[in-house]
This record gives sequence, C-alpha cells and structure tokens, in this order.
Amino acid sequence: MKIFITGVAGFLGSHVADRMIELGHVVHGCDNLIGGFKSNINPLVHFHKADCCNQETMTALISGSDVVVHCAATAHEGLSVFSPSFITKNIYEASISTISASIASGVKRFVFCSSMARYGNQDKEFEEHMQPMPVDPYGVAKVAVEQTLKILCDVHDMEWNIAVPHNIIGPRQRFDDPYRNVLSIMANRNLQGKPSYIYGDGEQQRCFSYVGDCVNCLEKMILDTDIKYEIINIGPDENPVTINKAAELVARECGFQEEPIYIEDRPQEVKSATCSSNKARNLLNYETTTSLEEAIRQTVDHIRKTGPCSFDYSLGLEIQNEKTPKTWLKKLL
Repeated sequence: MKIFITGVAGFLGSHVADRMIELGHVVHGCDNLIGGFKSNINPLVHFHKADCCNQETMTALISGSDVVVHCAATAHEGLSVFSPSFITKNIYEASISTISASIASGVKRFVFCSSMARYGNQDKEFEEHMQPMPVDPYGVAKVAVEQTLKILCDVHDMEWNIAVPHNIIGPRQRFDDPYRNVLSIMANRNLQGKPSYIYGDGEQQRCFSYVGDCVNCLEKMILDTDIKYEIINIGPDENPVTINKAAELVARECGFQEEPIYIEDRPQEVKSATCSSNKARNLLNYETTTSLEEAIRQTVDHIRKTGPCSFDYSLGLEIQNEKTPKTWLKKLL
C-alpha cells in the first residue's frame, strides 16, 4: 500500500514510517520542520517539506495514497493557554486541511493521532467511552478534529480510527523544546549538570508510553481492515507515576544528584491523567513490552548521543502576564 504520514520528520511520525517501510509499504510523508528534523526521516521515505494547513498542496501530495496517518501536531498542551492562536491553527486547521485533502484524493482510511488532553480533569482512569472534557485550547482543538473527522468520513465514506497516545517517550523525542516533553526536558537539563524544574508539588500522575509500544498499536489501526471507526487509548495503565518519581528516575539514569527546583503550578494542568488500556488489549493485543525505566534509559542515551543543548524558545508566547510560567517568561530552562 501507499501510506502517507504527516509529521514524518517528528518523533512519532518517523517511527511509524520506519515500521511501515519494514512491512514493505511505500511511504510518502510531509513535515514543515517546526518540531521535526530531517535526520529522523528514513531514507526510503518520499519526503516533502510542506505545511498541512495548505489544502491544495496536501491534496497534490496525498494523491494516490491508500491510508493517511496524521501525526503532525504542535503538541503543546500547556503552551496552548499562552499561544492559543498558533497552537489551534496547527491542530485544527492543519488537521481539517489534511482530512479534506484525503477525501478529495480518494483515501480509504484516515488515522488521527489525538491526545489524552481530550479527557481533561476527570477524577478517574480515562476510558474511551467518557465524554471529552478538555480544559485547554489544545485539547479543545483535538476534540474538534475528532468530531469533524467523524462527520466528514460519514458523509464521504472514508474509514477512520483515532489513536489516543499517552505521554510517548523514547529516542528521537525533541529535548530542546521548553514547552513539552517533560522527561526529555529533565534529562537535557540533568545531563548539563542542572536540576529539573517541577511545577506545583510534583504529585501529578501520568502514564508514560514507550514509542515502540505505541507504534505496535498504530500498525493495526493503520492496516487491520477489521479495526475501523474506533477510538483507542494507547499507553500503559499498570503503574502510573508521579512527576516527582519520574524526575527521580531520570536523575538516576543521568547520574545527577541535586534536588529538583519547585515552582508555581502551571495553569490548567491536569492533576491526574491516567488511562485504561483494556480496549487496546482487546482489539490491538496491546502490552507494555518496555518498562518505564528502560524507556527513560533509551531516551537519555539518545540525548547523550545527540548532545545536550540549550532550549529553543523560538515559538514565542502570544500572551505574557503574571500567569505565564516564569520558566518560559524568563527563559530559565
């Protein structure tokens, strides 16, 4: 099959491309390189530098594809409260442009990578049947894409699947972005001999998913003809960890011994974001094959190999006031 992957130079998209090529499929893809790197792209990918917001360009690029996997996203949940225009444009507009181009090109199936931000601040383990209750512009935009995707696919007879990954980590994750990828931010600082910053009390609970486990699930959502019209959480549910514990594990792997620096809570940050993986186990044969400790080891090894570096604040902040995290406002990272 011909499979088109958006965000193919990014963390998740590049790993999905590798797997599809390994299985013998022809892979085309695009990336605007805002958050990805050409060095991530498999040399067998037919790569196009393009912005998903350009519907005409996307239609031309997607033409002839059987499946589109939409991984591209400015996946900045916290930043969306302070740069809502930039983030929502690159979530909603970019996604709808890609969906429209896919339908116009006769694509058979569209796989959308959503976010656990869809669930918001619900005080129990996230399950797919729950009503989405996003608490930030990023989550609102993701849910709006899901709803629009279903409508358009119903009208135009295109299959859809929606994957909901939970805090993916592993090699190739961008570690110089000050606004996202908490464990990679911590590792980048620790490897430079600097302590981690933790927002609030650090007792926020999260599930972290190794990228390889996520790709195993996406493979079936892309290729299995019996799995369609499904929303599926992807991520471990066995042992949720606090940010405090995660910081401890990162520091240990980095050989760093100083205590983290605690600062004010980040606005709209969800306290507990843990998922149920029962549906993924039943439909996708999901299992956690890589422990959190091993996932952190591989993430840290990638940063060591690439070289720890200063943080890139080029995305900027649309709203700067007393509620803006000082790590961003004062570029403390």
